[in-house]
Amino acid sequence: MIKSDSIIILGGGSAGWMTAATLINRYPHKDITVIESPNTPTVGVGESTLGQINVWMQLLGIKDEDFMPHTDASYKLSIKFTDFYEKGKSFHYPFGLPLESNLTLNKQNWFYKKYGSDSYIDNSDYANFLHPNMALVNNKTMTMNENNEIPGFCPIHHVAYHFDATKFGLWLRENYCKPRGVKHIVEDITDIQSDENGITSLNGHSADLYFDCTGFRSLLMNELNVPFNSYEDLLPNNKAWATRVPYSNKKEQLEPYTDCTALGNGWVWNIPSWERIGTGYVYSDKYTTDEDALKEFKEHLSNKGLDYSNSDFKNISMRVGLHDDIFVKNVCAIGLSAGFIEPLESNGLLSVHVFMLALLNVMDRDDGNLSSFDISAFNNYCKDFFQAFADFVACHYAFSKRVDTEYWKDISNRKWLEFAKHESMKLNMQVGMVRDEFYNSGFGINHIATGMNWHTFSPIHLSNMNHDVEKIKQENSHRDNLVKKWNNIAKMCKPMIERLKEIHGK
Repeated sequence: MIKSDSIIILGGGSAGWMTAATLINRYPHKDITVIESPNTPTVGVGESTLGQINVWMQLLGIKDEDFMPHTDASYKLSIKFTDFYEKGKSFHYPFGLPLESNLTLNKQNWFYKKYGSDSYIDNSDYANFLHPNMALVNNKTMTMNENNEIPGFCPIHHVAYHFDATKFGLWLRENYCKPRGVKHIVEDITDIQSDENGITSLNGHSADLYFDCTGFRSLLMNELNVPFNSYEDLLPNNKAWATRVPYSNKKEQLEPYTDCTALGNGWVWNIPSWERIGTGYVYSDKYTTDEDALKEFKEHLSNKGLDYSNSDFKNISMRVGLHDDIFVKNVCAIGLSAGFIEPLESNGLLSVHVFMLALLNVMDRDDGNLSSFDISAFNNYCKDFFQAFADFVACHYAFSKRVDTEYWKDISNRKWLEFAKHESMKLNMQVGMVRDEFYNSGFGINHIATGMNWHTFSPIHLSNMNHDVEKIKQENSHRDNLVKKWNNIAKMCKPMIERLKEIHGK
């Protein structure tokens, strides 16, 4: 049995302080300490979140007006993918489930619309057809929907955030954790003691339970010799250039989504926070040098009209994969120290709050004390989640039709089904995306697959399936009118920049 009366979290940053905030919220009576180095900088580029973070925010009682003014935050309703399928094509993956409850019918209805139409309908229409939040995306407006002006739109499920991850960690430290009793020690760890039961002390500081939040260094996991499984066979990228650039036209460039644009050797993220744009080029050094990647990145920024003349560029090496287990003996790894997929789909902070909420589920059985079964259940859940998400990210590459560079040619020839980690996603890659469990999962694979034209639905279905085609046409006409209504309402909503001015007070 692992006790948890005293807890030490090694490492600050967003992962360390999110871990501390979660624990002190749930167990205010426990002795919780964060030890962070004064000399080790955080990675500091995790600026984009997914909608699931709102579950964690609600648990901790954190409201938008509490943290957003202090973290350079803006709202995010979707992720846009540009040039992934082929150059000149883009599509959105909006957050949350579609409006109606009969999800399978609605999603199949769109395919009847596409293949039964006399005119060309681009796959980018799929998100607009299903999601009311796309009306806000298309009009750059925002509402908390207090009066249900856009039926089906719920900020808790359909909204995430862009923010400065470093500032978010600092805000949690000063405004949430320390006021609730979390102790804070600033020092470099020079002495780690361990035995057959796990870690016994750090620089003489002892606890029952330790959390490793030391990023890619994984200091405590390495002390326990926990094997790390690389995912480089599945995911092609291992490096990134990251920077921040000023707005040249904030009203136009402050968009309510993260834009991911595929380039010759990887892809670029564009994250519009309140004060500036966070951007970076994720690439593989097997196909380009760091210098050439930086040149390609700067050319992209110039083509976008972004001024990087006063920007600092940070080169980051990414360790992509997951440890054999993330809870070993009396140590639990959270964040980059546990594992990392890559920045696509904003999964860095996602694993922090997903893993911590999963841990609470087993800790709550006995006031934080953990049995061997508890730890095994937690490890299995986290590995299953991580493997499925890694395959999901891999689909963004596997479904691509680009072959214009050696990077994309090799991706097109990669044996994806041999490298996929999760059985359900392997099946999804084999038979296409029209499967009921993926329609209803909210996992987003349906958006990625449709955007890249990977689906089993085809014009053949119009003649082979026993559906009332006229009824479906009527339903689709009703839906198209509803989409127009969503857009008309969204046009009357407050511009997102004005909504953010109210939050930031400027």
